[in-house]
Amino acid sequence: MKNQAHFGLEKPLSMDLTSLQAALLLCRLANLGPRSAKKLIDECGSAQRVLQEKPSNLLKINGIGNSHLAGISQWESVIPQLEKEEQFLKKKKLTPFIYGQNTYPITLAHSSDPPVVFFQKGRVNWENKKIISIVGTRKPTARGIAFCEELIEEIAPYSPLIVSGFARGIDIVAHRKALKMGLETVAVLAHTFDQWYPKEHHVEVDKVLKNGAFVTEFWSDAPFERANFLKRNRIIAGLSHATIVIESGEKGGSLVTASQALAYGREVFAPPGRVSDTQSKGCLNLIKADRARLITSGADIATWLEWEEKTPIKAVQKSLFVELSKEEAELYDLLKEPLSLDEITLKTKRPVGQIAADLMQLELKGIVRSLAGKRFEQL
Repeated sequence: MKNQAHFGLEKPLSMDLTSLQAALLLCRLANLGPRSAKKLIDECGSAQRVLQEKPSNLLKINGIGNSHLAGISQWESVIPQLEKEEQFLKKKKLTPFIYGQNTYPITLAHSSDPPVVFFQKGRVNWENKKIISIVGTRKPTARGIAFCEELIEEIAPYSPLIVSGFARGIDIVAHRKALKMGLETVAVLAHTFDQWYPKEHHVEVDKVLKNGAFVTEFWSDAPFERANFLKRNRIIAGLSHATIVIESGEKGGSLVTASQALAYGREVFAPPGRVSDTQSKGCLNLIKADRARLITSGADIATWLEWEEKTPIKAVQKSLFVELSKEEAELYDLLKEPLSLDEITLKTKRPVGQIAADLMQLELKGIVRSLAGKRFEQL
C-alpha cells in the first residue's frame, strides 16, 4: 500500500496488499464476523482502507470493540494463507467478489451479514432485477416437485435468475427446471470448490456452468461441516429479491432461509400444500404466522413483485407515490441528491436495516438506483 496501515499497537504494515488480499485478510481475523466486517468496510470505504486506519479510529465505530481487532496484530502470520488461497483461485479459475466493490451483487450487499469475499465459478448477470431463491425439503412429494416445475415454467417469460442450494430434493429440481427453460441459475455451495456435494449431482455441474454459476464463501481449507449449510442459507436469502419455500417440515434449513430473507426485508412466498402432508407443515406455519404470502401459481409471484409491464416511470411518477409507504416516500424525497447509506441513516435517524430494506424496494420499483461508494439517488 502507498499509505502505511496500522495494526495492533499502531504498528505500520510493511508490505503492499491488493484489494483481494486485504479482503481475505479481514476474513481470516479471529472474532471478526461478517456483520462487524461490513460495519468496518461501510465506514472506511473498502477492506484496504480498513487496514490503513488506526485501531483507535476503528474503535469509534458503533459495535466495534477491542476483541474484533485483536487478531490484526498477528496479520503477518496470515499472509501464507492468503497466498495459498490466491493460488487456489487461479487453479480453479474462480472469480472473487469483494464487498464494497461495484461488481458485488447489490442484493447481497444490502443484507446485514454478507461475506467479505465470495468465490464464483461460471457467469451470471447479477444486475438482473428479478432474482428468486427457491428452496424446500430434500424429500419432496410428487405434488411439490410438480408445483416447483410448473411455477418456474410460469415465471420463465420474465427471465428471472433462479438461486438455490444444489441440494437433493427441491433445490436440484429448481436448478434443472431453470436450465430446461433457458434461465440462468446459481447454486450456492456449503463447501469449497475442491468437492461436489451431493456426489450424484456432479453430472449437473457442466450444465449449470453453461448457463449460470456456482458460488461459495468457503476457502479451500474449510472443513466439510453441517454448520456450513446454515451459513450458506443466509447467502441464498441475501442474493435474492424474494424467497419461495416449496414444501418443508416443521423444522429445516428452508425455514432458516425464509427467516433470514424476512430479516433482510425481502418477500417470502409459500404454497399451502395439503394439511395432511408432513412436508407441507413448514409452509403452512409460515403462512399462518403471516411470515409468507400464500401463492398457488407463478402469476402470484409476478403480481406481488410487480413484474408486469409498466409505463415508463416519468409518465406515471405521481401515481407511483400512491404505491409507496410513508417511509419509502420520505426516503425517495431525500434522494434528490446522491447520498451514502451512512448519510441517509444520519438524516432519517432510522435503523440501517430498515433503510436498506426500503432502498431495496425503491430499486425494485425502478425509481432509485445505486451508485459507486454505496450511494443512492432518484432516477
